[in-house]
Amino acid sequence: MLFKARSAAVYGIDAHIIDVEVDYSGIKLDKEIFSTVGLPDAAVRESRDRVRSAIKNSGFDIPPTRITINLAPADLKKEGSGFDLPIAISILGAYGGLLKKDLSDFLLVGELGLDGSLRAVQGMLPIAVAARAQGIPNLIIPASNAREAAVVEGVNVYPVASLLEVRELLNSAALGAMKAAPLKVAASNLLNEMQHFPHDFKDVRGQHVAKRALEVAAAGGHNILMIGPPGSGKTMLAKRLPSILAPLRFEEALETTKIHSVAGVLDAEQGLVMHRPFRSPHHTISDAGLIGGGMIPRPGEVSLAHNGLLFLDELPEFPRNVLEVLRQPLEDGMVTISRAAMSLNFPARFMLAAAMNPCPCGYFNDKSRDCMCTPPMIQRYVSKVSGPLLDRIDIHIEVPAVQYKELRGGAAAEGSEQIRARVLEARKRQHRRFSQNGGQALPAKGSARPIFANAQMGTEQIRKHCELSPDAERLLERAMQQQGLSARAHDRILKVARTIADLEGADDIAVKHIAEAIQYRTLDRSYWS
Repeated sequence: MLFKARSAAVYGIDAHIIDVEVDYSGIKLDKEIFSTVGLPDAAVRESRDRVRSAIKNSGFDIPPTRITINLAPADLKKEGSGFDLPIAISILGAYGGLLKKDLSDFLLVGELGLDGSLRAVQGMLPIAVAARAQGIPNLIIPASNAREAAVVEGVNVYPVASLLEVRELLNSAALGAMKAAPLKVAASNLLNEMQHFPHDFKDVRGQHVAKRALEVAAAGGHNILMIGPPGSGKTMLAKRLPSILAPLRFEEALETTKIHSVAGVLDAEQGLVMHRPFRSPHHTISDAGLIGGGMIPRPGEVSLAHNGLLFLDELPEFPRNVLEVLRQPLEDGMVTISRAAMSLNFPARFMLAAAMNPCPCGYFNDKSRDCMCTPPMIQRYVSKVSGPLLDRIDIHIEVPAVQYKELRGGAAAEGSEQIRARVLEARKRQHRRFSQNGGQALPAKGSARPIFANAQMGTEQIRKHCELSPDAERLLERAMQQQGLSARAHDRILKVARTIADLEGADDIAVKHIAEAIQYRTLDRSYWS
């Protein structure tokens, strides 16, 4: 007897529909024989023991026969425990334990406990998206995964807790009336809920230049590097940066949630990533941990920070080989991981915020403390951050030590709410600039990815939206020649100047906007000369 069910396997951040076929011989044996084919990994092969116990402890008696399980297409590697549920249901169907004989309109995913209970699996959001794309209307999954999958409109999500509950649900479908109602989540409303942040810029005393630079960075999605002595507030500023970022758009939230779902770090109660991610890996992280990797690649920190913020504290303490792998995602917004069996792409369009001391002791150029480092020591320290990597960071600023009068001053500092209001107005101008008549963001030339911020502009958009007056042209030319800036730095100055103009509500880039943008490049290599 042959019985078929449908499931899914996740590769990268996308899922592929898998047909689960079960056939039993009908000849009773002394011992039950399970045979699983279709490139299963160890977790899939071990499912026979979980499935056998789950079926038995759910009250079903399966006579010992030869059972063959095929996972098609056979040329795709199958991994994970999510095939337990479709295998168990197919076995019940093959032995006549189901009233419903055709499960083509259902997709089943879930790990089974020995008692027949269902446990959550990773990557449920991509699976729900794949089900909708393939026209599969119903999704039966563990209850702890249900909220995550229900954010996808066009799919009926049925949360279940046990194998017995799944059987009853399918039997009720065969009788023409589903026993349970699908879970509904108003995903678009989740992003409109009040957002709360644990840190606020009103706690920051002084550092007006740094706060202004962070405002510009948040308004345009620019990468930023802060250089200053220990205790000057670099980490404090970075932790407050998420409180002034623009809220996630729904399409951004969906893509970000897919990555977190695949990586297994999604909050099951939340279901959807509602805030821009903030990732702050330790400097002992490996290149695979930062970029992603594994035999079957998984997303790393740069992908978990997609559409959010990646903060690298003590930048020179990271191994140089780890920092160098940042070049591709900073330039392309994408990470490509190639293995012998497959090549996968992970989105990695993030805003980089980095902090570093100017020298090993931290007091180079400090007015209150003497630096104890020799020039060779400073050179070795600084050379850990390569020129090409610095070139990809739009804004370089100095964060000096806060003076006592500023630290103890009674004047209230500007809070995140006021700064964020200006950032949102600038983002609205950018959205109108990069949108079609219907409001959909346009992709950059040569890319399928839409543009949401000035930092994501390509060469064509820079030429179109960053035209300069003759005076501004002369100022930029003089800065390029005197500071020896690269062509990449030239483009980044124009992007930052465009953002500064947007913050002022200006249509044209003025000389003062170019001048401020140039000042944000003064901490290049010449800073240590």
